[in-house]
Amino acid sequence: MVATLRALFRALLYAVLATLAIIVLLRWLPPPTSAFMLSARVEALLSGDFSYRNRYDWVPISAISPNAAVAVIAAEDQLFPSHAGFDFQSIRSALRHNAAGGRVRGGSTISQQTAKNLFLWSGRSYLRKGLEAGLTVTIELLWPKERILEIYLNVAQFGADTYGVEAASRQFFGKDARRLSTREAATLAAVLPNPVRFKADQPSPYLERRINRIEQQMRTIGGRQVLEQL
Repeated sequence: MVATLRALFRALLYAVLATLAIIVLLRWLPPPTSAFMLSARVEALLSGDFSYRNRYDWVPISAISPNAAVAVIAAEDQLFPSHAGFDFQSIRSALRHNAAGGRVRGGSTISQQTAKNLFLWSGRSYLRKGLEAGLTVTIELLWPKERILEIYLNVAQFGADTYGVEAASRQFFGKDARRLSTREAATLAAVLPNPVRFKADQPSPYLERRINRIEQQMRTIGGRQVLEQL
């Protein structure tokens, strides 16, 4: 029993150290893939789809239109420049909303979503949320805000097989991410809650309303000025 516990402790320690090393390296290196991309590929293989390929093209934040950065902040996490990884007000609001019934709503920040997309799996469980919290704290300590936003914009899912704003921009608008307009950036941000259900190139009336709200919020938070706070 003691030997088993020691082996488990060593395995856990090695896993923590390996994850920490990866996070340190990702401070400078682009991630070749993410947990979500790998999961999608495995699901495709298990279903017999051996031709499945992710669309994923890493680009530095300097090659991404500021409109895209402002759009995801406006849509997903308006306190991103100032919080330390968690927006406790949004978390409390989401918990009250979910307790009252209706559509389940999350309160995750861009930092939390980056940690989840890179290292974890979809779904809801206390285990995953606990791991996500630990990874979020580590990422906030080791990466500047601009790096967190850069990685998020590159690994976020924007379509069934499309990850990152560069691949999404080319897939849905036929242009590089550096040329995204305000409307196009808001459209990509609008699909983030459910990029499989929502179609950036075929927006439903609901999605159109969401796009309009995001554009309004982009103007409210000061447009590109919000990026100066990072």
